[in-house]
Amino acid sequence: MPLPSRGWVARTRALVLATHAGPALAVTTVATLLAVAADLPVAGVTLVCAAVLAGQASIGWSNDWLDADRDRAVARADKPVVQGAVSPRLLRSAAVLAVALAVVLSLLLGLVPGALLLALVASGWAYNAGLKRTAASVVPYLTGFGALPAGVVAAAPGGPAAPWWLVTAGAALGGAAHLANVAPDLEDDLATGVRGLPHRLGARGSAVVCALVLGAASAVLVLGPDGPPTAAGWAGLALAVPAVVVAALAGTARYRRLAFPAVMLLTVLDVVLLLAGGAALV
Repeated sequence: MPLPSRGWVARTRALVLATHAGPALAVTTVATLLAVAADLPVAGVTLVCAAVLAGQASIGWSNDWLDADRDRAVARADKPVVQGAVSPRLLRSAAVLAVALAVVLSLLLGLVPGALLLALVASGWAYNAGLKRTAASVVPYLTGFGALPAGVVAAAPGGPAAPWWLVTAGAALGGAAHLANVAPDLEDDLATGVRGLPHRLGARGSAVVCALVLGAASAVLVLGPDGPPTAAGWAGLALAVPAVVVAALAGTARYRRLAFPAVMLLTVLDVVLLLAGGAALV
């Protein structure tokens, strides 16, 4: 069915929404703050920000493009493609252009950091293309969000390796984000043949695992760096408590939609506190 005529403002708004703007901005913010913490020059910080934003946009657009029929089948009114605001064809074109831009921008940072940042993009596309339907649905999140801080740190002068605790915490936060993100859509996913790890664990089991992984990630960020935990570190651990509680409650209908924002907010706050505490990333 052809799309009705729409103004460019409405079409642009629909495209922005289809990037999954909240998570995309959260991931881009985290990457940018890590670049600042890793002492990248201003040009490097800007390039990291642009590369990660382009990659996240491509993942969001590819998700809504590939899932268009599924989203229509369950009447996902929050999806611009279901509203008729954008077509799958337009989303496909935008996703391809964005991923090409992400490749160019990432590799401008260098081969190693570029490859690591693109591992996140490739993980997102692999998830959208089919891994979401399997028991290995968490793997793209673990690998992609473990690679993200490694790529940002590798872009610093001298190409240093990221500390183990930063990569481990990134992977764990990615895993928690997957479990929390899927929680509100478990029934719709099952109705359209998606049986990822959260679906196999069940709503309550998935919520418990999410809470445990989120708590472990916060503990690693506080206790992993050399030396005793800083005041900022302890503050981060205190902030993790309500987020872990919300994640644990995601097995109930009332709290399902709160778990993912809680994980994203905690992740951004953790990185802000890393900056405030002066943790050595290189």
